[in-house]
Amino acid sequence: MTLTADLDLSQIPFWGLPQAERAEAFRRLRQMERPVFMREQVVPFIGGGPGFYALVRHADVIEASRNAAVFSSEPCSNSIPDMPRWLSQYFGSMINMDDPRHAQLRRIVSRAFTPRILSKMEEDLARAAAEIVDKAIEAGPGDFVAQVAARLPVRVICDMMGIPPESHDMVLQNTNVILGNADPEYSGVAPDLTRRNVAKGLAKLMRAGYALNRLAARLGDERRKRPTGDLVSLLVNGEERLTPQQLGSFFILLVVAGSETTRNAIAHGLKLFTDHADQRAILMNNFEGHIVAACDEIIRYSTPVIQFRRTLTQDHEMNGMRYKKGDKVLLFYNSANRDEAVFSDPDTFDITRDPNPHVGFGGPGPHYCLGAHLARREMTVMFRELYTRLPHIKSVGEPDYLLSNFINGIKHMRYTF
Repeated sequence: MTLTADLDLSQIPFWGLPQAERAEAFRRLRQMERPVFMREQVVPFIGGGPGFYALVRHADVIEASRNAAVFSSEPCSNSIPDMPRWLSQYFGSMINMDDPRHAQLRRIVSRAFTPRILSKMEEDLARAAAEIVDKAIEAGPGDFVAQVAARLPVRVICDMMGIPPESHDMVLQNTNVILGNADPEYSGVAPDLTRRNVAKGLAKLMRAGYALNRLAARLGDERRKRPTGDLVSLLVNGEERLTPQQLGSFFILLVVAGSETTRNAIAHGLKLFTDHADQRAILMNNFEGHIVAACDEIIRYSTPVIQFRRTLTQDHEMNGMRYKKGDKVLLFYNSANRDEAVFSDPDTFDITRDPNPHVGFGGPGPHYCLGAHLARREMTVMFRELYTRLPHIKSVGEPDYLLSNFINGIKHMRYTF
């Protein structure tokens, strides 16, 4: 079928549409008889392919996530076109792997996300949130993302890795470039696919990847000689360890997935509580009783990570649809999280929603987000600090959204308290 521009998820202009229009487009796609095939754009210097099927229903996303043997993360899950080697060396990591390689790396890095370690971090998280709010009060209302939302996640990840405070801003700036490579503010070029603009954008992307990779490599060298007990020390010493290349690509994955997504959840959360005074009142009436469910509803409603790709390893039938070996499918978590077949009143923000089987941390299976519990803890301590000390805090006006088909990001958002 021929798609109209307001339904063509493969085109850059679609992702610049207002949030409500995009949500309506996905609702219409969910109503179609079967997943729609969309032609893939060819990107200069990278290439492309024939296209992809858009998996927009909750049932399809769940089943494809569980069946990793058929719906593979190889050769690439975080890019619609296959990544050339000169990109994948920085942006590959274990999210672009299947078991057993994926399981081996996940087993190594999961040591940083055990309940015991996360519990030990509680005091550090609370102290960091308090310091961030201290500085926001001192500076006065401005850009909530820059002053508050972006600060806690990047600090947490950098502290876990043992990265000194003077490098935190550098890490933040480079993660902005990596996830905002389609957005003119971060790429520095117009969002089109002319060879000149793509070349400039890719050069900036490579510089960002190289800078973070080198930072991780230097830390790895230091911790091999003098372990300090931080995450890098755990990852480069012991019987199972990461190679320098694996450490660099994992670090980029961690700062991108671990800081950018949580910062967007915090920003979306303030906007949602501003727009939905009834839900804010419920939270304020019993913060500790509602905050865990509130965090999950923020994640469901905003879905910071929009989609990941899978590639069929064999011919396969799923929910009445036949796929062929080599077909690409995109798992649209944002659409699955609004599926009327699963969620009652899916477009309603309701922090008392129960059950809430959202896929905001990915579907069930081997690639479920390792940092899901950490993200909830960060959101909890930040909102606790904000609403305890600044009970009248609220966003002002419409946020400035990131142009991206991968991250539902907020670049800037005015706020007052």
